[in-house]
Order: sequence, then structure tokens, then C-alpha cells
Amino acid sequence: MEIAVIGGGAAGFFLAIACAEANPGCRITIFERGKSVLEKVRISGGGRCNVTHACFDPKNLIQFYPRGGQALLGPFMRFGPQQTIDWFDAKGVTLKTEPDGRMFPISDDSNTIVQCLQRCARQLGVCLRTHARVEKIIPPDQFKSWQLKIQHEPELQYFDRVAVTSGSNPAIWDLLKSIGLNIVEPVPSLFTFHVKDPRIQHLMGVSVPLARLRIPGTTLHAEGALLITHWGFSGPGVLRLSAWGARALHANAYQFPLEINWLGNETRESVLRYLADQKHTNGKKWVASRTHFELPLRLWENLVQNAGISSEMRWGDLDKKRLQALGAELVAGAYQVRGKSTFKEEFVTAGGVNLDEINFKKFESKKHPGLFLAGEVLDIDAITGGFNFQAAWTGGWIAGQAIAQSL
Repeated sequence: MEIAVIGGGAAGFFLAIACAEANPGCRITIFERGKSVLEKVRISGGGRCNVTHACFDPKNLIQFYPRGGQALLGPFMRFGPQQTIDWFDAKGVTLKTEPDGRMFPISDDSNTIVQCLQRCARQLGVCLRTHARVEKIIPPDQFKSWQLKIQHEPELQYFDRVAVTSGSNPAIWDLLKSIGLNIVEPVPSLFTFHVKDPRIQHLMGVSVPLARLRIPGTTLHAEGALLITHWGFSGPGVLRLSAWGARALHANAYQFPLEINWLGNETRESVLRYLADQKHTNGKKWVASRTHFELPLRLWENLVQNAGISSEMRWGDLDKKRLQALGAELVAGAYQVRGKSTFKEEFVTAGGVNLDEINFKKFESKKHPGLFLAGEVLDIDAITGGFNFQAAWTGGWIAGQAIAQSL
């Protein structure tokens, strides 16, 4: 039986291996349009590969997926992070858990994962073809087999099953649309914010461990570490907000107000009480000379200045208006976002094949039995932390099993 896998990424390799292990009689070919495979695996996590996340309750796990979480609940019960850990361990790759729950190979080298997947595929006889761009997908009709047209090759190739694991590939989405699949318009997810503001000028590299972010006038909010960059804001908090707000922020052309609580869990009331106490107990001390709330000193100085407090002012000089202005800067600072930048390590797209068209017991097309889809070709995406890879491992494994059992 001939199986075609379109896309040589994480989901594609995992699917091919799962299928070959479950049914050794399958002849599987991975078609990759580029010159190399598993490139996203290779560069992810700063070259360490964030394989998965130590979140073992499927009901909790799906909370990290802005799109596709509910659809993945059942699949995660079958093949979730624990099964991923066990799978790699059985192949000789041990994963370790970092304090924030992210899981990496103990080698801290993504090549460990790349080489593991390539070795397994090779040992199972999976054929890999690079520079092989699929130009046409023809479903079975009067023919009993799927047909693929490969660029620069005159003859059509015939397959019993086809799996699409091409990631965020507009050309493949067009091919799927041409055979009747509904594609949700893709928009960027996981991006950083462009902000020009005197309060953060010359503070590149300054960060706070926990900030709360929200977009006024919407229900969008997030929390996490916040990093000041030369173009604006980045860090986990920003990436989470961009993921959940991907469509709304795209609709606004990435021009929107942003409110920042630099102090995380502090409220306006608790901060005003603290500031009033400083005025009472440290009236003769300079306001800007020593940081408070463990903020980086340079950030504190800029926020103090923006609240209308000069460097010569002491705590005792502050009237109620200035205390309130400083409190607002700390817990409800208003910034204007004017654009975005893609977060290169996690380039993720919100959009893809509409999930209503997929049978998630098999990751199979409802419209075209024999067509399987896994990974980011589907309208599924997650925040950073290993969650996008987990969706790829899960979909690839279940689809591979289903293909093997269908022949």
C-alpha cells in the first residue's frame, strides 16, 4: 500500500513513523518542497527544541490553545505529553523538565530530536524526497487511488492514502481549497508589539518577571514576563496576548491601545497605599533615586518622570495628584501599539483547514475519506512552551495509526 505524506516537518515524520510501525507493509513517501526537513524542529527553543510541556491533564492542556483546544481534548487523552515522553524515551531520547514546565532533550540540542526522527524513519524504510513540491492533489473519483502531481515531473503518482502535514503553507491551502475543503483565513499569531514611547526609550533588554496586559475596550488580557526591546515589547506575556488576539488585532491592522500593570499581582489600591506610606515614612528621601516593587531602576526612573515627578522631588513633596499619577503608571500604564514583528522561533499562524471538516478520532477529512491532516495545516495553534509541537505529535501519531489500520 502506497502512502504519501506532504510535508517533512514534525507532524509528517511522526505520522510516517507511527504508520510504518503499526503496519510494516505500508510504503511511505514524505514529499518535502524544500532542500531539508525538520527545520522548525531544528531552530525551535533557541536550538534546543521545546518538545512538549509537562501538563498531563488534557482538560488543563487544552487551555493553552487559542484555537483547536476543544477538538484536541479527545486526542490528548489518547496521545498527550506523557505518551510523547515515553515515545522518545523508547527511542533513546530522554527529556527533562524546566521550572516553567517546558520540556527539552537532556542534550539541550534540537539535533537530538531531528536525528531521532530521521533515524527512525530511515530504519522503517520511509522514503524521503526533498525538492519535491506537490502542485496538484486529485481525490479518488473514477480512479481508485489518490493522484499527486509533483513539480517538474510529467507523470502523476498514485497513492492509497494521502496525509497533509505541510504546516502553514498557503500553496497547500490553495490545493486543499481546490478540492472542496474550507480554509479559515490565516493570520499571524505569536508576534511582538511595536511601541515608540519615551518611557521605554533606551531600555532595550530590561524586563519584569510578571506583568499583566490588557487591551482596553476588549476582553483580551494576558500575563507573563515582559521584555522591552528596541522596537517595543516582547516576552511571554506579549506572545500570549498576540495569540488570543490574533484575529482581532489583525482586523485592527495592529494599531491598538495597550494597558500594562508592571507589578503583576498588585492592584491600584494596594499600590496607592504603599505610595502613601512612603510619603509618610520616607518624606525626606528622593523618589527617583531608589527603585520600589523590585522594578529595574531605569524603568522606575522613567515611570516616575512620566508621572510628573522630577528627579529633585522627595516623597514628602508629592501631593495626591502625583501619587495617583504614579500609581496609574505602575498598574495601568497606557501605551499605543503601532505594528508587529513575527516571533521568529515560533512562527505560528492562526488559520488553516476548518476543524468542522475533520474527524478527530482519525484526523481524517470528513469530505474526502483517505485524506488525513495533522499539524499546523489545521486551524490549530498554541502559545509558546512546547504546545504546538505536542499538537503535531498527537495528530501525527493518531493519523499514522488510523492510516495503518485502514489498509
